[in-house]
Parts: sequence; C-alpha cells; structure tokens
Amino acid sequence: MQFRDRLLVRLYVLVAIGALIATWSQNIRFFRQEDAGGLAGFIEACYANAAAASITNDVLFMALAAWVLMAVEARRLGIRHLWVYFVLSGVLAISVAFPLFLAVRQRRIGRMREAGEEGGEEP
Repeated sequence: MQFRDRLLVRLYVLVAIGALIATWSQNIRFFRQEDAGGLAGFIEACYANAAAASITNDVLFMALAAWVLMAVEARRLGIRHLWVYFVLSGVLAISVAFPLFLAVRQRRIGRMREAGEEGGEEP
C-alpha cells in the first residue's frame, strides 16, 4: 500500500479509538447512575430536551447515510462481513463502526490499486 493509504487507515483507526473512549466513558457513566432506567432511560434521556433531541436525530440520520455508503462501497469493493459494521453501530457506536469500515475500505482500495484492479481508484 502507498504511504497515503497507510496514513488514512491509521487515521481512521485513531478516530474509531477516540470515539470508543469518548462514547463509552459517557455510556458507562450514565448506566452507573442508580436512576438511569437502563436502555429505556438512555433513550428517554436522548430526547430529554430540544438540544438532546437535535443531536440524537442528527446522529441517527448520519448513521443512516453512513449505512447506505457502507453498503454501496462494500458491494463495489468486495468488502465482506458488512453486517459486523451494522452490529457495531448499534452495540458500540456509529462513530466507532464507520471509521473502522473506512479503514477497511481504504486498505482494500490500496491493495486493489497495487494490483492494478479497476475498482481501486478513488473518485
């Protein structure tokens, strides 16, 4: 792989690690509260006020767009096990799953470029 591809893969992985720490430190903090209410309480808190609802809706629509892109790119580039990224989106966070997918995608593009395959060129 070219330096640019390796750099992007590393950057995407670092973003995923940062997102995992940022989201799960808060998730753990929330669920440790005695009155958190479990998953139902978490969802309720996501819509506790207009600001929280705005951010929640923003993330949901961003996730939808990311899922469409992941499905299209996985098919185009022959990336297998797409379902793993959808599961990770729900279990961990879309901010973790999407950059991981982008890292795998970039690695695939780099390898295809090296092999001279047609799909390996980015637009």
